[in-house]
Amino acid sequence: MGGCLASSYSAAVLVGATALFGCSPRFPQPGEPVAAANAIPVRTAYASTAPRPAYRRELPDFAALVASCGPSVVNVTVVKQSGDDGDHEQRNPIREFLRRFGMDDPDAALALARGQASGFIVSEDGYIITSAHVARAATIVTVKLTDRREFPARVVGADSVSDIAVLKIDATRLPVVRFGDPSRVEPGQWVVAIGSPFGFENSVTVGVVSGIARALPDSDYSSFIQTDVALNPGNSGGPLFNLDGEVIGINSQIISRNGGYMGMSFATPIDVVREIEKQLIASGRIVRGRLGVATQEVNAQLAESFGLDRARGALVSAVEHGSPAEKYGIKAGDVILQIDRVPIERSGQVPRIIASLRPGTTTHLTVWRGRSSREIAAVVDEVSDEGPAQTPPISKRDEPIASVGLAVRALTPEERKAFETTGSLMVTRTSGAAALAGIEEGDLLLAVNGTSVESAREVRTTVAEGGNVVAFLIQRDGEQLFVPVPLTPGANTRGAGGDAAAGNQAAD
Repeated sequence: MGGCLASSYSAAVLVGATALFGCSPRFPQPGEPVAAANAIPVRTAYASTAPRPAYRRELPDFAALVASCGPSVVNVTVVKQSGDDGDHEQRNPIREFLRRFGMDDPDAALALARGQASGFIVSEDGYIITSAHVARAATIVTVKLTDRREFPARVVGADSVSDIAVLKIDATRLPVVRFGDPSRVEPGQWVVAIGSPFGFENSVTVGVVSGIARALPDSDYSSFIQTDVALNPGNSGGPLFNLDGEVIGINSQIISRNGGYMGMSFATPIDVVREIEKQLIASGRIVRGRLGVATQEVNAQLAESFGLDRARGALVSAVEHGSPAEKYGIKAGDVILQIDRVPIERSGQVPRIIASLRPGTTTHLTVWRGRSSREIAAVVDEVSDEGPAQTPPISKRDEPIASVGLAVRALTPEERKAFETTGSLMVTRTSGAAALAGIEEGDLLLAVNGTSVESAREVRTTVAEGGNVVAFLIQRDGEQLFVPVPLTPGANTRGAGGDAAAGNQAAD
């Protein structure tokens, strides 16, 4: 019995080996070593004669780069009055404690707030680029070099929008960085950061580029280089190098849930930084061009509803009253395809291009309107810091529009004034396709497929005349955006384009 089992087992092994290796192993002959008899041929099922791409290369040695570029990186230490940033009574509970013990001037006993950042030298005579949020409102700024020399620094200018500041120290013949070309950066390339995380001066971290042209919330005027380089508090303002030892960006932000590095870091491209540096040195402030439009991304459904060949361009969701855009005829529903012959693929390009123009400059736009393109020339003016007012919604009787799954009601004249809107309708209930697309209760309904609507009847008529996708122009929290609502079979039970209402908003 045992012999039968052994024979069956040996046969199974032989069959399996023949299938796997393409050969039949044999038993050793008298006087032949076992290893020679059962040696498996080199050719196996895993061997391949196909050429392989040259992915595998020797890892780079970063030591030479750090030795060469490290001296141009500095540590920046700032000192601020601890009560400079807000309400003394709430932010400094020690104040009341000191006052109770009879101290006449408790401010004198409060510790000074200290901060640290990184920076890099851009001129031999002492101009340094660093982070604005650390340098701004500083009482004392000290710059420390790698050779341990320390210099007091003055803040030449700081731009809170880009978080970039320029410092000046009195020194000469300083080591300076070399600048690279951010347009040549590609995902997968090695990059190196040098900075002072948690005060550990001239720390080196390395990684790769994870993505380019990333848009981040509240950063309308710059796209970012995304990397997996470890950044922590104190790295802000430091340089991001490529393997040629050239600065391609300034380390700016991380995305984190605990305040520390979680695998994602972002750098502002150095071409943006250099333009800001020049303006800060020349005048101490940044001047940005303004067109007066809010834009949003064009997804596949919006492209279909507007008759575009594919998803591209920047969809104008709102035009500011009294702005150059209104003056020169740009309208909500226009899709900006080119600015000064530069193709627009993403909405984030528009504020960055317009902001780079000097006020008074004439810019030429190609826009898509009424299923055809047209040219518009507009003169940009300067960015203003004012924002729209916001008012909570008021509930009243509504009228259903069953075909898209929403209900609307008419606004009173007082409400239109309070909301600062040109619309006449408010969304009171959503379900089905409208809810899945992202339309919410309290949204103000301005237009359907580019046609202004002032009643529920007009909404029903315009929807009925539309195609498979209907584009609703809504106003929410003082901003306008288009939301595509698919009306194809099954759209009321299966969501499509549900992230449209939450798309990135960019206002230049």
